[in-house]
Amino acid sequence: MILPVLDEAAAIPGVLGALPQGYRAIVVDNGSTDGSDEIAAALGAEVVAEPRRGFGSACFAGLTAAASDVVCFMDCDGSLDPAELGRVSGPVAAGTADLVLGTRIAEAGAWPAHARIANRALGLMVRRRAGRLTDIGPMRAARREGLIALGIRDRRFGWPLEMVLRAADAGWRIEEVPVSYRRREGRSKVTGTVRGTVRTIADMTRAMR
Repeated sequence: MILPVLDEAAAIPGVLGALPQGYRAIVVDNGSTDGSDEIAAALGAEVVAEPRRGFGSACFAGLTAAASDVVCFMDCDGSLDPAELGRVSGPVAAGTADLVLGTRIAEAGAWPAHARIANRALGLMVRRRAGRLTDIGPMRAARREGLIALGIRDRRFGWPLEMVLRAADAGWRIEEVPVSYRRREGRSKVTGTVRGTVRTIADMTRAMR
């Protein structure tokens, strides 16, 4: 279980405490200044320091550090329920899918309108290459060696989209399963503001190219 982290001290205890049995937490600290790394280590997680800023940098560092055959990615901000990881990882472990994305079913106020619209637009953009997708979501699972072989290059916010595009181009079976989405702890560094959303779209547009 790979958890990219940047100043998520308030959310880490709840996320790690809710991890189902059998999942090993790899917390990738991407330069936190609030003691996130120390909190995660004290709670028993493996902590990997990735000083190169960028969501993709943190994800790749976690992927490199992982040892399990099937790996999961999930935001560590309290917006997703770790108890639902089995829905996402199950089809990959069973061999019926190669990449599974968690489609967010949001509670009221959890997903800002500008972020929801941007996500829908991205889904339409990738349809030609990856089929009909409703969410380029932050909870996902795939086999570790396969992900490494895809050669994902983006190290910023384009990482999730490039993963989907490269997987589709490689003929992977991509599925979506519903997962709950609630209000996160603190403000999102990605889509908490219109500016952050625009920056994310710019990164993902580069990934499309």
